[in-house]
Amino acid sequence: MWRFLVIQLLLLWQGGFLFYTACVVPTGTRVLGSAAAQGAITARVTDLLNAIGVVALAVLACDLILARDPSRRRARCRWAAWVFAVACQGLLFYLHLRLESYMDDERRYVMVLPPFYPTHRVYLWTSIIQWAACLLLTWWTLRAWRAEDNRGPQ
Repeated sequence: MWRFLVIQLLLLWQGGFLFYTACVVPTGTRVLGSAAAQGAITARVTDLLNAIGVVALAVLACDLILARDPSRRRARCRWAAWVFAVACQGLLFYLHLRLESYMDDERRYVMVLPPFYPTHRVYLWTSIIQWAACLLLTWWTLRAWRAEDNRGPQ
């Protein structure tokens, strides 16, 4: 049941990010007619994605603490990917606040254009880097679980 929870949180968080980025943003921009209109939606969706990310990272930390992986190297890789994902999450929270400070109070329009787009670009790259770290973390987690299962009960 524990592993099911871990996988479901990763699917919700990282799958939600990927689906939103690949499908919802381009479709919303096309339907709404502008990236600015889509941005008003994205400002709210990223609130949720970031909150889910915190929960997923906390559950992953528990999994790392409870791990019985016989490979120390893989355990170090998992921890490194997790730390990297956490650092990215912290940066995403900071950048999200900065981006909101450039918008009106209702987060519908960008009011201060010059710093918005470079900050947004950093936000996007940070999200992509975090996604890559989570892919590696997922890969190593699945391999660790397999090794734990092959090792048998202790």
